[in-house]
Amino acid sequence: MTQMIILVGGLVMLAFFLLMFLVSRYRRCPSDKILVIYGRTSGGNSARCIAGGAAFVWPVIQDYEYLDLTPISIDVDLRSALSRQNIRVNVPSRFTVAISNKEGVMLNAAERLLGKTQQEIRDIAKDIIFGQLRLVVATMDIEEINSDRDKFLTNVSQNVGTELKKIGLELINVNVTDIEDESGYIQALGKEAAAQAINEAKVRVAEREKNWFYWRSRS
Repeated sequence: MTQMIILVGGLVMLAFFLLMFLVSRYRRCPSDKILVIYGRTSGGNSARCIAGGAAFVWPVIQDYEYLDLTPISIDVDLRSALSRQNIRVNVPSRFTVAISNKEGVMLNAAERLLGKTQQEIRDIAKDIIFGQLRLVVATMDIEEINSDRDKFLTNVSQNVGTELKKIGLELINVNVTDIEDESGYIQALGKEAAAQAINEAKVRVAEREKNWFYWRSRS
């Protein structure tokens, strides 16, 4: 009888510890992270990505890590980039990127960024941004880059965003602080525009004065 009680107690304890072990393999994913389960996964993918929620991680055949969704700010000081007119321009800018939590793109991040530090991710993204920003500048005239800032930012966002998705990142924001050229071309354009605006204003003032004197003379 005593041996039966000991046996039953041992089985209960074994079942309890087994249950606790299985519960410990149930992983919850915080809202600011992606849970990446790798090893033997369904669907033939190299990993399973979960943004929010939870999942059971099988012992022995699977393991897991987290990807951080915290935005990363990157200062990019592009110097001497050639425009379409072969005029060299400087484009200091700031980009904000983050690991994407969109389906498909998450898997790219799991395959290419898992285990890397935020600084390593920043360096990889910065190299991509430099190349694409230089490419966009090469396809536009100085006048477009300087005056049509929306078009310039749209082209940059499209090119950079497309390349970043390939490694699992998404572009959140682009801020170009200023654009300068080494030859003074942009400054000359500004002076020309200012001079033209002044001349047009003088013409409008002269027309108003002329009309005022005309109506006064008739009254």
